[in-house]
Amino acid sequence: MRNSRMELGRPASGKRRLKDLLLQEDNRVCADCSAPDPKWASANIGVFICLKCCGVHRSLGSHISKVLSVTLDEWTEEEIDSMTEVGGNAVANSIYEAYIPEGRKKPTPDASHEERASFIVSKYETQEFLKPGLRIVSGKTNTDSNPTKTRTDGGSSQRTEGMVEFIGMLKVKVIRGTNLAIRDIKTSDPYVILNLGTQTSQTSVISSNLNPVWNEEIMLSVPESYGPLKLTVFDYDTFSADDIMGDADIDIQPLISSAMACGNAAMFANMQIGKWLKTNNNALVEDSIVNIVDGKVIQAMTLKLQNVECGEIDLEIEWIPLDQ
Repeated sequence: MRNSRMELGRPASGKRRLKDLLLQEDNRVCADCSAPDPKWASANIGVFICLKCCGVHRSLGSHISKVLSVTLDEWTEEEIDSMTEVGGNAVANSIYEAYIPEGRKKPTPDASHEERASFIVSKYETQEFLKPGLRIVSGKTNTDSNPTKTRTDGGSSQRTEGMVEFIGMLKVKVIRGTNLAIRDIKTSDPYVILNLGTQTSQTSVISSNLNPVWNEEIMLSVPESYGPLKLTVFDYDTFSADDIMGDADIDIQPLISSAMACGNAAMFANMQIGKWLKTNNNALVEDSIVNIVDGKVIQAMTLKLQNVECGEIDLEIEWIPLDQ
């Protein structure tokens, strides 16, 4: 969850404005492929999009499209203002799709990734469908260098070469650290960095605490060819390079395979559907169970940090399929 704070007394009005905007008829379908019930948005472009198109938007980079979840992310007043100022999908499309060449068609909800990516790149990055002579520069995204800032959208650290096809998303909840290593005189100022593919996100810094509690959620897109989710704990230093406090590789294959084999988790009662086994070659403290909990596929785990004298991290990972 991003460390953004709205002004006291204003969050309710901001959320209400966002909800009202989403209820507009033109915003009930994806701006790019017309899939129903979009749950994602590009805050700087001002459009609501589906999860499949969201994956392409993320590949463009946040300097072009800053992607946020309508339901999972906390929105700042500035981001909501940006959406309402545009006015919705119809207004945005009247600009970004003003002159679509004859023979060039918008993708449908069932379009291939290649068709979807080609259209979205032409629409927003190269801006081929604008009125002649018009060029749009997206609003600046928040590239605050403050190391305590948590990013759920990959921030400016997300880079891709070409277009990456995503198969779903992970919501990673970094819960707590236990008995972490000392890197200052008597304590440490720990924070966690997560890497998946080209994406990097981090938690906030907890000052002077060897048993920090974060309870922060980070969203990461899962590429078609994925490797382990890499976790690294650092000690924040003001005047020198941050010290490493251990790391761990997380095998996400048991979670994803179990979720895909299960299908629609909402159709099942709470139950175990998979397991990642503890071995001498991984960082698990004990076997990690994949469960269906209230219609969601969730895996909790405790990791013993590697390449360090001590420390454990508790995580909870939720699989979010493309059609959710």
